[in-house]
Amino acid sequence: MARGVNSRSVIDAMLKIPRHIFVQEAFAMQAYSDTPLPIGEKQTISQPYMVALMTELLELNGTEKVLEIGTGSGYQTAILATLADRVYSAERIRPLALRARKCLDSLRLFNVQLRINDNEGSQIGWEEEAPFDAIIVTAGAPDVPGILVEQLAPGGRLVIPVGNESEQQLLKIVKNDQGELESTTSVACRFVPLIGKQGWQI
Repeated sequence: MARGVNSRSVIDAMLKIPRHIFVQEAFAMQAYSDTPLPIGEKQTISQPYMVALMTELLELNGTEKVLEIGTGSGYQTAILATLADRVYSAERIRPLALRARKCLDSLRLFNVQLRINDNEGSQIGWEEEAPFDAIIVTAGAPDVPGILVEQLAPGGRLVIPVGNESEQQLLKIVKNDQGELESTTSVACRFVPLIGKQGWQI
């Protein structure tokens, strides 16, 4: 596949999930362009390439319990739900979460639980459901939030953009069976900021 995404299961999921239902009607004609698009509330839906890359880095095989920080439009959530056993997704902006729930239900993706954190932002994680086999963060953070590392299962993978508010590097962090972390850098990227105690202040 172009730009180095090679996972057949990820490619199939991207072909299966209709991106246009997750964007505003005014942008429907651009839904399948490889570009981020506004979704309201000063947020964006990530470009398809970034969704595919981040999903591939999680190395999902269909058995995982996945935590997503930042539901946004719900498009990334839908891709995860197609590839994993269970998805727990947290969103701080209520209108986005409610809209995403409708889209997910319309696709009969009922293996997703959504939590609305309102303005709590990155007082993040889902402690009562931890540990998670994979965690994905769809907002840029100044550092890797320790609370998410704690909620990652042995052998688990965390994918997160880390950097300043204008540019980040996409990191993949793997926790081994001894609890040690191995971090690798993927690509430069630009995400909306992660808001709250574990991210940036509003």
